[in-house]
Amino acid sequence: MKVTKFTHSCVRLELDGRVLVVDPGTWSEPRALAGADAVLVTHEHTDHVDVLRLAGLGVPVYLPEDARLAGPVPLPVVRVRAGERFTAAGFAVTAFGGRHATIHGGQPDCANLGYLVDDRLYHPGDSLCPPDVPVETLLVPAQASWLKLTEAIDFAVTVTAERVFPIHDAQLNERGLASVDGWFTETVGDRYRYLAPGQSG
Repeated sequence: MKVTKFTHSCVRLELDGRVLVVDPGTWSEPRALAGADAVLVTHEHTDHVDVLRLAGLGVPVYLPEDARLAGPVPLPVVRVRAGERFTAAGFAVTAFGGRHATIHGGQPDCANLGYLVDDRLYHPGDSLCPPDVPVETLLVPAQASWLKLTEAIDFAVTVTAERVFPIHDAQLNERGLASVDGWFTETVGDRYRYLAPGQSG
C-alpha cells in the first residue's frame, strides 16, 4: 500500500489502481483527491473535511453517523459507527473510537472515528483511541490543542506498528517540528519517519 502524506491530517492510500483518501480538510492540497475512489472522514471539523471540495468529487464519503457537516451542500454520504467493518474503494475498513478528544471543559464534543484500513494502516483522527490489533503503519497526531506530546508518544509506543508517521502537524513551525521529530525519534526509534506534504512512505 502506497501512503502519501498531505498537509495536516490528510493521507492518500493507493493499491492496485484504487485510491482512498482520509481527512482531506481545508488545509490540505486539492491534488490529494485526484482520481480518488472514496473518502474517509474521521470527524466534522474543517481541518479534516472540506465539504465544498468533496461536493464536486462525486465519490462516496464515509463519516461518523453523528457527524454534522457545515453548509447546505449535499454529499454522497455513508454514515458509519464504531465497530463497523465496511469496504471503501475496495479497501477493508474497520471503525474504532467514537468521540473527539476533549480540548477544555468538555469541548468540543463531536463524533470521531479512527479507521483501520486493510488491517494494516490506522488513522485515529482527533483522538488517541487505539485499534485492538497490531498494525503495519500508525498515523499519530503530532500537535493539537487537545494533545500533549507525551500522550502522542505513549500512543505511538503502545500501538504495535512497524512504521509510525506523524499527522496533524500543520500548526507546527520548523523549530516545533524539529523538536517533535526529535522526541519521536528518541522514543520510537527507527520505526518513526517524518513525511513532508506530498511525500510517500
